[in-house]
Amino acid sequence: MRVLLVEDDYLLGDGVKAGLKQAGFAVDWVQDGLSAKLALETETYALLVLDIGLPKLNGMELLKWLRAQKLILPVLMLTARDTLTDRVAGLNAGADDYLVKPFDLDELVARLNALSRRSLGQISQTIRHGDIALTPTTHEVTKHGRLVELTSREFSLLHELLMHVGQVKSREQLEQHLYGWGDEVESNSVEVHVHHLRKKLGAELIRTLRGVGYVIDKERAT
Repeated sequence: MRVLLVEDDYLLGDGVKAGLKQAGFAVDWVQDGLSAKLALETETYALLVLDIGLPKLNGMELLKWLRAQKLILPVLMLTARDTLTDRVAGLNAGADDYLVKPFDLDELVARLNALSRRSLGQISQTIRHGDIALTPTTHEVTKHGRLVELTSREFSLLHELLMHVGQVKSREQLEQHLYGWGDEVESNSVEVHVHHLRKKLGAELIRTLRGVGYVIDKERAT
């Protein structure tokens, strides 16, 4: 999943970005509200991690602008102020969750995964499709109950397709999902990841629509 991280504290932002990338997220990091607004206007994200105290445009104003645009994007707000008034104000402005600094990175990852599930109407932590099961919280994929080793980007690609079973995703959409700013993207990177997933999980899992994109078809009723 591609995440926009908006945090003006350099040490915290750098640490959170590194931790989220290690957890399998593609992360774009900006350090002020106006840069975040520009990113939201020009890029597509699955999640937004938003600090309240930002220069140029504070997090609360950015959140109000975001909701005024009718953009459906799960937002987790960060704040150093643990007061009921601040939490209520953030939630009323359109935040979906709230985390008080300092926080544990594992908790942030867990909350982001939960927000992603809720935004797509998924209840269970494990996504199942036939004999394949994917669990974002543990970053594990099994086939017939046996663990299958995937790279971080193979996992992210499979996760994205399983979260949108029956929907065709273009190569450009998948690249946006897999790579953040500054990541090196080779021209055939998506094709390579799909090839590896087919070898590991079965050639029939991901279907190619020539000139259109890739899809995992819905399971047929028996």
